Amino acid sequence: MGLTKTEIFTEEQNKLATMLKAMAHPARIAILQYIINANACICGDLVDELGLAQATISQHLKELKNAGLIQGTIEGVSVCYCIEPAAWSLLSKELSTFFGSYTAAKSCC
Repeated sequence: MGLTKTEIFTEEQNKLATMLKAMAHPARIAILQYIINANACICGDLVDELGLAQATISQHLKELKNAGLIQGTIEGVSVCYCIEPAAWSLLSKELSTFFGSYTAAKSCC
């Protein structure tokens, strides 16, 4: 598979693609939903909630954090995670604009 020529796309397109790629796994969607529903920082509750191994959850959290969707702070021996508000706002705005740009054609194939 060839490399993607990210430099030919806008910064917004690349950022949106990075965030969506990070979200493109059911475990990551479940993690985000859990954090959103908790409306607080999450520290280690995910293993019991999702039924996945700690190492697996840590890898998913790393991907979400690298994409900027969540932020984490170290508290003692655990890392606590919450939604990164600016990134979430940007994602919401970009997706709303993207989906809102479509109008159904009167006729199509």
